[in-house]
Amino acid sequence: MIIDTLDNLSSYASLNPLFAKVVEFMKANNLNKLEAGKHEIAGKDLFVNITTAKGKSPDEAVLETHQKMIDIQIPLSGDETYGYTPAASLPDAPYNAEKDITKYGDLMAECFVTCHPGMFAIFFPQDGHAPCISFEPEIKKAIFKIKA
Repeated sequence: MIIDTLDNLSSYASLNPLFAKVVEFMKANNLNKLEAGKHEIAGKDLFVNITTAKGKSPDEAVLETHQKMIDIQIPLSGDETYGYTPAASLPDAPYNAEKDITKYGDLMAECFVTCHPGMFAIFFPQDGHAPCISFEPEIKKAIFKIKA
């Protein structure tokens, strides 16, 4: 997991060949002005979802992991807190290959971090994360999905 400001996103471009395309896309597009929905950047290997999610309490947020994709999550409308637990510490749970997600039900995350607009969180396959924790009723956010 990486938490940082958007000003530093390009510093992480060497971690994955597609991260540089995320940086290019963000320079060319204002995420706040993109329509809701999926925007393909490099086919199924790289796209961004602009969405508005329901704000959840820490005990409502569900831990999840992805095996094939990396998430770069960017809150747009307000603060978003993410629960975090290393995947190695999570129990076995059913994997949905079609949606590339494993959900871990009622488990509470081990720790929490908060991102403000202008920040991002990167979650790799080894990172269990519980998104959408906020006291706001809704959070507008961008979720880049990058082939791991």
